[in-house]
Amino acid sequence: MAKTAPHPRVVSLIASATEILDALGAGDLQVARSHECDYPPSVKKLPAITRPKFNVEGASAEIDTRVRDLVERGLSVYEVDAEALEKLKPDVILTQDQCQVCAVSLADVERAVCDLVEGRPRIVSAHPHTMADIYKDIERIADAIGRPVAGKKLVASMRERLADVATVVATQPKKRLAFIEWVDPPMSGGHWMPELIGTAGGISIFGTTGEPSPWITWKDVAAADPDVIVVAPCGYDIDVTRREVKPLARYELWQNLRAVRTHQVYLADGNAYFNRPGPRLVDSAEMLAEIMHPDVADFGYRGEGYIQYKLIPAGVITTKAS
Repeated sequence: MAKTAPHPRVVSLIASATEILDALGAGDLQVARSHECDYPPSVKKLPAITRPKFNVEGASAEIDTRVRDLVERGLSVYEVDAEALEKLKPDVILTQDQCQVCAVSLADVERAVCDLVEGRPRIVSAHPHTMADIYKDIERIADAIGRPVAGKKLVASMRERLADVATVVATQPKKRLAFIEWVDPPMSGGHWMPELIGTAGGISIFGTTGEPSPWITWKDVAAADPDVIVVAPCGYDIDVTRREVKPLARYELWQNLRAVRTHQVYLADGNAYFNRPGPRLVDSAEMLAEIMHPDVADFGYRGEGYIQYKLIPAGVITTKAS
C-alpha cells in the first residue's frame, strides 16, 4: 500500500465523511466537498463538485417520484465534476457504496477518476449499515489520511457516550417507537436506527439492525399503535418536516393514533442527525433518550434538534391514509 502523504489533499463527497474529517481534527486537509456537505459550517467555503440530476425542490412525494424514475432507468442520481476533480489533484477521495439515492456513490466516483489524466487518488468508500460498520469506516478514513490514533480515540469517545446514554435510561420502561425516515411514501429507519433506539431505551417497531430502511404504510403505523412517533426525514430540517407532516392532521387514521392523542409526536432534524452515519449519531441517540424518557434524560437538545409537535385537525378525511 502506498505511503500516506504527510498532508494529503482530501476530497469528501459524502456529508458524513466530511463530519468525520472534522471530528478527527483533519478538516484542514479537505479541498472540496459534495453539494450536501454542510457541517461544520466552514466547509461551505470549499468548492462543491457534485450535483443532483433531479430537481430537489418540492414535496417528498414529488422528490421520490423523480428519484425512482432515474433509478428505474438505470441512471445515476448524482454526478461528479471530473474536470474540477482533475484540477484539485486529490490524494484521497471519500465516498460511499451504501445507498445510490442518498449521496454520490462509489460507481460515480470511479467513473470520474477514470477520466483523470494525472494521478490515481486513493478511494475510501464507506459502507455503513450498523454502528460497528461506522466505527470501522471512521478508522479506515483515519488510516487513509495518516491519523490512525485520532480514529481510535474518536471511536472510543462515541462508544463511551452511547454507554452513558444506556446507563441513564437503564431503569426506565422501554417505549415502542416508530421512526419515520420519509413521509410520502412513508419509510421507517433501518441500518443503525434500531440500535440507537435500543440504546436510548426504546423498541424499534419497524426496521431491522443492519438491514435497509423498510417502506411501510400509515396503516402499518396504525396497526402497531406506537407509544412515540419520531419523524426525521432524510435531508430535511425541522421546518421542512413540519410542512411535510401537516397534511396528516386531516386523516382520521392519524388522529386516532395513541401517540397523536397523547402528544407523543416529535419532529427532528433528519438532515443533521439520524441519517448521517458519522459522529452525530451519538447526538441522535441522546435526543431519542430525551424524547422517550424526559424525566431522566436531558442532554440539551429540546427545541433545537427536535420539537414536540401537536397536529391540529383542519377538517377530517375519513378515507384512511395509505
